[in-house]
Amino acid sequence: MSYSPLEPDRTAILFADLQAGIIERSVTNDVSHLRRAVSALAKLAQLFDIPAIITTAPAADGAPKVTPEIAAALGELPQHTRTTTDAFLHPTTRDSILKTGRNTLLIAGVATEIVVQHSALSGVAQGLNVQIVLDACGGLSSRTEDAALRRLVQAGVVTTSVPSVAGQLAGEFTQPKGGQAIGILYEMASG
Repeated sequence: MSYSPLEPDRTAILFADLQAGIIERSVTNDVSHLRRAVSALAKLAQLFDIPAIITTAPAADGAPKVTPEIAAALGELPQHTRTTTDAFLHPTTRDSILKTGRNTLLIAGVATEIVVQHSALSGVAQGLNVQIVLDACGGLSSRTEDAALRRLVQAGVVTTSVPSVAGQLAGEFTQPKGGQAIGILYEMASG
């Protein structure tokens, strides 16, 4: 496997089902840590002008309520509510991802075994370099999440973390954005 650091102008982020009623179902990642990681990832997207796509599942009590950490960093973005377990099977979400023209897709979401896994597999099938940001994801059980991650890695999906993403985007710490990226990482870690 070859390595090249993330390039902001070639990267997009999919935030999947990080919403009230679903985010709290994370068993494999403490919800407070999950929220801090999602917040940091959204702040990195804002800092490096990385397009973010928000997709949600229908909510029983009306419009889905996306976790506030995303809007706090990125403002109110359009959200695409799907009735599929795969973001790429929902035409509006798929088109929003592909329209960015970016070839690397970072995915954060709940549940790792469902929307994250299925969307990642479809992203690979679309020819994208897909990376799962593990600390910004939550699974329904450690056993089923582990099975999903093994399947994803076998399919060519890369597993990563917010610290790794921040470090790659930061590049040179003495540059203004590099220092800010590391600051976002420290903020997340001290939460």
